[in-house]
Amino acid sequence: MVSIYYPDTSFLEHLVMSDGGEQFYGSDILTMLHSGKVFMVNSRRRNGLILFKRYHAEFAGPGAAVGGDYDRDCLGALAIGNLSLLSPETHEERQKAYLIRRQWIRLIKQITESSVASKRVHKILDQFDQYFPSEMVSRLPDEAFALLVGVLPQTVGIVRRSVNSLEDKYDY
Repeated sequence: MVSIYYPDTSFLEHLVMSDGGEQFYGSDILTMLHSGKVFMVNSRRRNGLILFKRYHAEFAGPGAAVGGDYDRDCLGALAIGNLSLLSPETHEERQKAYLIRRQWIRLIKQITESSVASKRVHKILDQFDQYFPSEMVSRLPDEAFALLVGVLPQTVGIVRRSVNSLEDKYDY
């Protein structure tokens, strides 16, 4: 049997947010990433980028390098927080930014090592909740988290609903 998987990437074009507004997956950011120039996510802010590749997504948090040859295959980008991209001024800054990008990739890899899909979702949601305001995390699409940790978007939705119902149950 031959199976070819074509992921539905139509959500990359735009996303209708729960408040009815639309959030576009920054063609300006994508243009910058495809320019061949290396940038780094400002390490002095709580911000980052979810970079959508063909079959997965990567998170580039504060201090991480983005762009250059590394992200030429990027199909879309979702800014988190008040995104600020800087140009590394020295070779040392660039090297450090690449090392930090590897650290972010390793963090996601550690999360995905669990064979239980719901555990991976819980872990990634916990990580994002620790770093970003929960209102911001709740507005991020299920598809983004699904592509980060290798689960179906429906799994992310189920885990989010179960977490929210538990929080509502114990909310005093």
